[in-house]
Amino acid sequence: MESEPQLPSSSRGILAEFWHFLLHEKVWWMTPIVVVLVLMVAFILFAEAAPVLPFIYTL
Repeated sequence: MESEPQLPSSSRGILAEFWHFLLHEKVWWMTPIVVVLVLMVAFILFAEAAPVLPFIYTL
């Protein structure tokens, strides 16, 4: 069975490095943590839009 050639770490992206880490180290418990952090960042970026601000502050 042929394995895929390993790229030097400098030419792979951060997401590729993280995916490789998850697959080979079997640390799937980190997935919910990363998903929540990504959702929080997306919400913060979305909340910075001017039309959304009045709705957030009335909650």
